Amino acid sequence: YSGQVERGISRLIHAENELSELAIGGTAVGTGINTHPEFASRLCVLISKDLGIIVSETTNHFQAQNSLDGIVEASGSLRTVATSLYKIANDIRWMGSGPRAGLSEISLPEVQPGSSIMPGKVNPVIAESLIQVTAQVIGNDTTIALSGQGGYFELNMMMPVAAYNLLQSIELMSTSAGNFTAQCVNGVEATSRAASLVEQGLMLGTALAPAIGYDAAASIAKEAAKTGKTIREIASEQTSLSDADLSVILDPV
Repeated sequence: YSGQVERGISRLIHAENELSELAIGGTAVGTGINTHPEFASRLCVLISKDLGIIVSETTNHFQAQNSLDGIVEASGSLRTVATSLYKIANDIRWMGSGPRAGLSEISLPEVQPGSSIMPGKVNPVIAESLIQVTAQVIGNDTTIALSGQGGYFELNMMMPVAAYNLLQSIELMSTSAGNFTAQCVNGVEATSRAASLVEQGLMLGTALAPAIGYDAAASIAKEAAKTGKTIREIASEQTSLSDADLSVILDPV
C-alpha cells in the first residue's frame, strides 16, 4: 500500500506539471494578436509568485487553445490514484471485518458508537467514505474525458464543466485521503488472530519445498488441511528437520 501511495504521489506531480503550462497570451485561436509580446511571461511570473508553484507560457499556443489535453491527462492521474485508494480502503475494511464471522486480521479505530442493530460491531465508515469519494472521482474523470473531446475547432466549449469536475476531484481526494489517514490508517492495529492465522496458514508449506522437495511439501500441506494441524506440526512428524531448522524455514518474516 505504501508503494502504491508513493507512486501515486509521483503521478500527482506529473499531473501538476501538465497543468503548469498556460495558454495565456494566445488571444484569438493562439495567434497572440493584439497582446504585448511580454504579457504572458510577465503574468506567469506574478502567478507563480502568488500561488507558490511554477507556471509557464505554453510553447505552442495553437494546441493549448484548441485542446484540454493537459486537464484530461491530469484527471487521468487522479483517476489512477483514486483506483489505488479504492483498492487499499476496500482491503483494509475487509481485513477489519469481524470480530468473529469475518477476517478480523486488523482492528479499525472506533469512530462512531457502532452498529445500530449489532452491539459491538465496528463499522468501517472512514474506509467506506473514501470508497465513495473514489467512485465520484472516477465519474468526474469520465466527464473530463468527454470535455476533452468537446474542444471543437478552437473553441473549448466544455472547459467550465471540465474545470468544475477537476477542482471537485482534487478537493474530495485531498480531504478524504487526509481523513482516511487520520481517522483510520493511523489507528490500525494487528489482532492476535492475525499472528495465529499466519502460523496456521498452509502457504508456509511453500517454504519447505527447497528443503524436502515439492511433492513432500505438497503432501504435508494436504495433511495439515485435512487434520487441522499446522505445517510445522506435520513437518516435525514426517521429516527429519529439527525444530531449529523448522523455525528458520517456516519463519514468515
